[in-house]
Amino acid sequence: MNNAILLAARVLLSVMFIMSGASKLVDPGQTAYMITGAGLPAATALAYLAGLFEVVAGLAVLVGFQTKIAAVALAAFGLFTGLVFHSGSIAIPDFPQGANDLLTMFNGLMMWKNITIAGGFLALAAVGAGAWSIDARRGVAQPALA
Repeated sequence: MNNAILLAARVLLSVMFIMSGASKLVDPGQTAYMITGAGLPAATALAYLAGLFEVVAGLAVLVGFQTKIAAVALAAFGLFTGLVFHSGSIAIPDFPQGANDLLTMFNGLMMWKNITIAGGFLALAAVGAGAWSIDARRGVAQPALA
C-alpha cells in the first residue's frame, strides 16, 4: 500500500513540473518577463534553464531515479521561485486597484502553493522513492515505511 502511495505522490508532484518546464522550453517569453521583473540577468537563458531543470528533475521524480537528490532540488526550486517571483504585490499600470488586489492575492496563493509543494518534496526526499522505482531496481531506495 505505501509503495502505491509513494508512486502516486511521485506522479502528482512531478507532473506539474514536467508540464511547466515543457511550456518554458516551447515559449520562454512569459518566464523571461518574470525573471526580468525580478531583476535577474540573462532572462531568456534562465527561462530555458529553468524549463530544462523542471523537465529533467520532474522526470527523475516520476520514474524514481536519484529521487532524493531531485526532490531536494525541486524543493529548493519551489522555495526560491515562491519567494522571489510570488511574494510581492501586483501593480499593473492602468489596471483598477481591485484587479491588482485580486492578482496580489492570487500571487500570494502561488507563493504558498510553492512552499507547500516544497514540503511534499522534502517528505519524498526523507522516505525515498519506494519499491516501484528505478532507485529500488538499482538497490538505493529505502523501503516504504510500514
